[in-house]
Amino acid sequence: MMRKVTKESPAPRHRVLLGSLAGAAVVAVLAVAALTNQGEPAGRATPAAASSRDSATASTGASTDTASPSTSAAGSPTPAVTTGGPEATPTPTPTSSVQVWEGPTPPPVDPNLSKGSAQAPVTIVEFGDFKCPNCRRFAQRIEPVLKSRYLDTGIVRMFWRDYPIRGRDSVRAAVAARAASRQGRFWEFHDALYAGERPRLTDADLRSVAAKIGLDLRRFDADRRGESVRQVVDGDLGFALELGLPGTPAFLINGEVLFGAQPVAAFEKAIEKARHGG
Repeated sequence: MMRKVTKESPAPRHRVLLGSLAGAAVVAVLAVAALTNQGEPAGRATPAAASSRDSATASTGASTDTASPSTSAAGSPTPAVTTGGPEATPTPTPTSSVQVWEGPTPPPVDPNLSKGSAQAPVTIVEFGDFKCPNCRRFAQRIEPVLKSRYLDTGIVRMFWRDYPIRGRDSVRAAVAARAASRQGRFWEFHDALYAGERPRLTDADLRSVAAKIGLDLRRFDADRRGESVRQVVDGDLGFALELGLPGTPAFLINGEVLFGAQPVAAFEKAIEKARHGG
């Protein structure tokens, strides 16, 4: 089905209506715009000067962990869609359609939250939550395969954006991971948080992970308390909400939307399509 989407003024970040999230099973495409301001430091979110695709095919398949009420990194309540529990069975999203998007402007990207060749023809932006079980499954089972086949061979570059929608633990972990990124250790921290069967995201657990990977704990604690770290987490959260992403994990593969920790074959298909301009 082809639908033309008319532009509307984006709602304030923390006043996004429940219906706008519940109904936005397919979102607009801003992957290119989301990646162009890579040289900015990880501080206060400022508009990125970027070009975006006017349209793309939004693909859906495996379901995601749907957004649930949370507290944003700035401490304000964030309306979202409830799931009935952390391990609730995801609800399938509709099949496919095409939309045209003309906003919002993405926050700058922290280069420490990217991996892969800067010359890679395909970019993947992941919107993730450290408390999300499907994000953990992607990190453990799918991402290592993609890394071997596509990142290590110079075909794909990956970027992370925070979408902490599962409560205070999610926000706390996102802030801690950004603090780790200030010491150039984001991906090590990321992998440690996703290791094991269930996330352990208390303050003590996060400090334990930081110590395990060799972070300067005094600096780590100071950065977690810093306003600039909280602002970049809040900036990503607001951007994802304004896009209408219904849950995590969500991916933009050269601008085409892919929801959920889908099988490796689904990612391969999307990557090859993007790589060859399909």
